[in-house]
Amino acid sequence: MTTSTTTSTTTSSAPSVTEDIRLVVLDMAGTTVADGGLVERAFEAAARALGVEPGTPDHAEKLDYVRATMGESKISVFRHLFGDEDRAQHANTTFEKAYGELVDGGLIAPVPGAREAVEELTADGRTVVLTTGFARVTQDAVLDALGWHDLVPLTLCPADAGGRGRPYPDMVLEAFLRTKAADAVRQVAVVGDTSYDVLSGVRAGAGLVAGVRTGAHGDGAFREAGAGHVLDSVTGLPALLRGADGV
Repeated sequence: MTTSTTTSTTTSSAPSVTEDIRLVVLDMAGTTVADGGLVERAFEAAARALGVEPGTPDHAEKLDYVRATMGESKISVFRHLFGDEDRAQHANTTFEKAYGELVDGGLIAPVPGAREAVEELTADGRTVVLTTGFARVTQDAVLDALGWHDLVPLTLCPADAGGRGRPYPDMVLEAFLRTKAADAVRQVAVVGDTSYDVLSGVRAGAGLVAGVRTGAHGDGAFREAGAGHVLDSVTGLPALLRGADGV
């Protein structure tokens, strides 16, 4: 399989690759899954349910926040946008329903080469975990649509890690604890398409943290969050890890 060109960027705060990477924690939407902007389309439904109409300044401001916080737990985003818990929960439920319907309509696909990259990582003896900021029902809908339920041994959403999603390190640490694939967090790699993915990996103490250019955020946001590497795509990860530890 042809891998994407890898561009490495190192910051003073980013951990260097000094350990054998045993556990790889990968984001879904934007990293391994191409959803074609479905988050924004589902947000339209949630916004309307809360009386926020497209074309208004309020809608534009809220949509900008959704874009800026891609990768964060969606309920956390709606708590910020709509204030009280009842409104946030209503928005989140509407969002998840709308996103699930779009997924069921066949509007998602794997990032090209993503499945093969996961299979390469597994063949190299690494454990791969898929994580998301969506609720479990939405994550399962995506896995169903792609036929990925058996691709990895563990998938996690914020509720699986006590309710806190990115940028907290909880899902990374939950993957570490549940899989027992690594002896130390420095043997964990975290890869995602947003600064929140990167920040969660840095906060968890992961040995390798990388951003990918197939989703929401770009190189500047990755560097600011502390990424040690930036990849064109997740397809470049197996080769990067082989070079890092000689697998």
